[in-house]
Amino acid sequence: MTDYAKVRMNMVESQIRPNKVTDPAVLSAFLEVPRELFVPEALRGAAYIDEDLPVGGNRFLMEPMVLARLLQTAAPRPTEQALVVASGAGYDAAILGRLVQGVVAVEADAALAEAARAAFTACNTGNVTQIVADPAAGHPAKAPYDVILLAGSVRHLPDALTQQLAEGGRLVGVVKTGEGAIGQASVGQAVLIERGPGGFSRRVLFDAAVAELPGFEPAPAFVF
Repeated sequence: MTDYAKVRMNMVESQIRPNKVTDPAVLSAFLEVPRELFVPEALRGAAYIDEDLPVGGNRFLMEPMVLARLLQTAAPRPTEQALVVASGAGYDAAILGRLVQGVVAVEADAALAEAARAAFTACNTGNVTQIVADPAAGHPAKAPYDVILLAGSVRHLPDALTQQLAEGGRLVGVVKTGEGAIGQASVGQAVLIERGPGGFSRRVLFDAAVAELPGFEPAPAFVF
C-alpha cells in the first residue's frame, strides 16, 4: 500500500524545494493536500511524478514545481480572495485554498467540476467555490480578486481576466510561445501581471512547458 504522506514529502523535498521554492506556507500547502485525490484512480500511483498529468476533459494537473513557483511569486495572503481559471480536477484550487481566505474555481467541464467538489470534501477544503462556466471569462460576479492563477498555459490572455484583478492584485500563469496542439505541453513563459494605481505591469519569471488550455486562442485576424 502506497504511503502517500511519504510520497508527498518526497515531492516537496526532491521536486519543489530544490527549484527555489522556500516559502513555508507554500511548502506546507503541498504537504497537506493529497494530490492523489485529484487524478483518476488508475493514475493515483503516478500522482506525484514531476510531469503534467491528464485528468480528462483535455485538462491536466500542472507539474508541481511549476505550480509551486507560480504560487510563491503570487505571494497569496490569508486575508485575500483568489480565482483559479480552468481549474480542472481542482488540485490547484485546493492548494491555493490553504493560502488565502477564499477561492473561486472556474471550469467549463461539468464532470470535472463535480469530481473537484468531491475531492474538496475528501480533503477538508471548505473555502473553494466551484463554478461551471467559461474559464476565459473568469467570474466577474465575485471580482475583484487579489490573486488569479491560470491552471494551464494560454496562447492569449483575455483582458476580461486582468480586469478582474484588484488594485495590488497579481495574476500568474504560463503564456505559450511555442507550437503544439491543445492539451500538449510546449514552450511557454511563466509571467506575473500586477495591477497598480497607474495600470498593469508584466514580468517574465521563467520558461515552462505546461499543457495548453482550450478556449484561449487569439481571435483570427481579418485578411483583406
